[in-house]
Order: sequence, then C-alpha cells, then structure tokens
Amino acid sequence: MAKERILIVGGDAAGMSAAGQIRKLLPDADIVVYERSGFSSYSACGIPYYVAGLVEPETRLVIRTPDEFLEKQNIRVHTKHEVLSLDLGAGTVKIRNLETGGDFSDGFDKLLLATGASPVVPQLNGARADGIFSLGVLETGIAARKFIDQHRPRHAVVIGGGYIGLEMAEAFACVRGMKVTLIDKAPQVMSTFDPDMAEHIAAAIRGIGTELRLGETLLGFSTEGGRVRSVIIEGGTIPTDMVIMGLGVRPNSQLAEAAGLKLSVRDAIAVDESMATSHPAVWAAGDCASTTHLMTGKPFWVALGTVANKMGRVAGIAMGGGEASLKGVLGTAMSKHCAYEVARTGLSTREAEEAGFVFQSAVIKTKTRAGYYPGAETMHVKLLAEEGTGRLLGGQIVGGQGSAKRVDIIATALAAGMTVHDLVDLDLGYAPPFSMAWDPVQIAGRSLLAAMG
Repeated sequence: MAKERILIVGGDAAGMSAAGQIRKLLPDADIVVYERSGFSSYSACGIPYYVAGLVEPETRLVIRTPDEFLEKQNIRVHTKHEVLSLDLGAGTVKIRNLETGGDFSDGFDKLLLATGASPVVPQLNGARADGIFSLGVLETGIAARKFIDQHRPRHAVVIGGGYIGLEMAEAFACVRGMKVTLIDKAPQVMSTFDPDMAEHIAAAIRGIGTELRLGETLLGFSTEGGRVRSVIIEGGTIPTDMVIMGLGVRPNSQLAEAAGLKLSVRDAIAVDESMATSHPAVWAAGDCASTTHLMTGKPFWVALGTVANKMGRVAGIAMGGGEASLKGVLGTAMSKHCAYEVARTGLSTREAEEAGFVFQSAVIKTKTRAGYYPGAETMHVKLLAEEGTGRLLGGQIVGGQGSAKRVDIIATALAAGMTVHDLVDLDLGYAPPFSMAWDPVQIAGRSLLAAMG
C-alpha cells in the first residue's frame, strides 16, 4: 500500500507545527515541505532584535534546520523552493527551485497551505533603493543588519507606527543610538489601540528623542547612486541613511485564490475550526488563513506568531486523522519601546462600536508594584465591558516594566466570558515587588464597575 503523501507549502511557524503533529499521528506518511525562503522554522518575531544587535548570530533565531527535521522526524524540508501553482483536480503542485531555476511538479493526497503574509510595499519612486528594508523574512533582516554593520547609518526613518515600526524604532534609538524619525499616515501610532492610550505611547516615543510625524502621507524616496538619501512626505523631505517600512502585511492567498479556494475577510483563506478549506484535501493555517474573533463571532484575520502556531497544531492533528479545533482568537498582542511596554486584547472602542456593542469603558493610572517598593513604574489600564451583562469586551495596557504581561489576565477573562465582577473577584497573587494588594487590572475593573453604576 502506497504511503500517504502530504505536501506543506510554507516551512515556518504554522507549516512546521502542522508537520510535527502529522508525523506523530501518521508515522509512515511521506511529509514534504516547500519553503520559498532560505530558512525553515525560525522566529520572525525576533528579527527586529537581531537587527538591533541584541541577538546574534542569526542562526539563534532558527528553531530547527531542514537537516534536523529530516534526522529527528523524517520530514523533508526543501528551502528556496517556491510553489507556483496548484492543480487541485489533479492533486499536484508546480514548484520552482529558486537556486537552479528549474520547474517540476509534485503530487499530494493532502495539502496544507501555510504561505504566511508579505509586507505591504508601496509602489513609489525609489521604493526599491538600497537601504530600504521591509522585514518580512529572515533574509531581509540579515540584509538590514549587514547594511548597518557596513554603512554605520546615523539616521533612520521608520515608516509605520505599528508593532514592527515600534520595535524597529526602539532598535535604532535605544540600542543603536541612532537618530530616528517615525512616520505614520494615521493621526496616532498603534492603530489597534484607542487614541487616548495611543497618546501615552506617542509620548514615550517622543520622550526618548524620536521625532514622531503623524498624519503624514508618504510620497516617495530620493536616491543617489541607487541608495536612499531621503524620504519625501507631504510635509517635506527628511534626509536619511536608511529606511524601514512597517506598513503592515497582507495574507499570501494568491495560490489559493487562483486554485479556486474560497477566501474570507482581508482576502485570507477561508477555513473552518479544523483549518479545512473549501476543498476536502486542502487545509490552510497561519498568517494566510482567517479565523474567528471570539468576542464578535465574525471572521477575523490577524498575523501573529501565537495564532499561527495554534492554527498549525490544529491543522496537523486534523490532517493526521485526529480531532482538534480552534474556536477563535482575541488578537492579544504586546510590544515595547525601550522601557515602555504596550499590550492589548479583545475589542478596542472602535471595534466594539463597529460590532454593535453598547458598552462602558474606564481608564486608570496606577503603579506596576507597591508604590513604596523600588522600581515602581507608572501604568495605564483601559477596560471595556458590555452594558447590562457586564461582560468584558477588551483591554489595553501601556506603562513601564511589568505592565504588558498583565494583559494575559484580561485575555483569560475574555476567553472565559467573565464579567467585570468576576474579574474584580479573582484571587490574584500579591507581593510588593510584583503588585499592589489590588492588581492594576482589578483596579481598572473597580473603576469600570463604578462607571457602570
């Protein structure tokens, strides 16, 4: 009897999480992975810290190499191989070896699309110049690090005030000691935060000397000898030595769409709770696939390593014949800018309004630990809850060291469907080095209860 042949397109978080689960359930299956980049199973979230010089060499970001996958799990991983098209009727894929340029076909019984997402790169004059980087894969991070080591830039422009923008501005300003200008078209940084919370983040960015230019439209780049020399915005021209573009990412769903698979929100591949697509032999997982928002019950797309790993695990179990499901996610995320931490989960005010919720919110300012204990930092917490039921809808945290991980309390409460009363009644740990007798999240809960009457 022929071995079941399973192909995986994409060899990072979701793809390799799935491959591991499939191997456990199907020890005799033939598992083959095709990865377009030169690396498999690496931490994309660590790229900004490698560029900063906090992590080195780059191989420390690689969790397992293709040779290790073959030796330890009998999973064949082919890097620098790009899948060009899918023929779902024939059960084949067309592949190009990016090193030789040769094309060939491979067949499958089951197929997983874990193609990830790609950075948004504007089609503007000079956008492809030397010294401009979009950190989508580890190779681009290595190229940015090499550029810094060779040219020793003194001024960097970061375009985009989201997570990547915040982390790269930190890398340049706080670690590299460079002059940094951060540009965003929006009127605030961190668009997934409410404006009142984002203003605290903006103040922290400006507080370490970074120039923040909000509400600015990017027009293009001036170059000299093929290298970027300035960034052109509506408000003028900013001379620079290098540019990082953090304008967000889009799901890589082109293969799926061309093959006739159903797409969902933001053009991500539509999947059910087991990561099955609209074709019975195809699953999808990671940044290329949609999921469900736990608070709204509606299709949702978010590009996060945590979500990608969970989706890959579920897809692998399902493809291996087991039972697993991912009910949805909350978009829980965190980052930091130098010593300032930011985190959010669930719905923002705008998202709650768009979903049709009637709700109350409360914001408090407190300390990360007992005020008399050395190192106590200022911390702001915002909570949202539904009117009438008191069900928690979302939360945001910004503040000093010790702030961000508290978002996990809120995320857990949201996933459990807890009310504000439930949150306030939680028996959380306390000691002066870690918190006050009332944890900041619970202080925010008490304030929200007062606002709700």
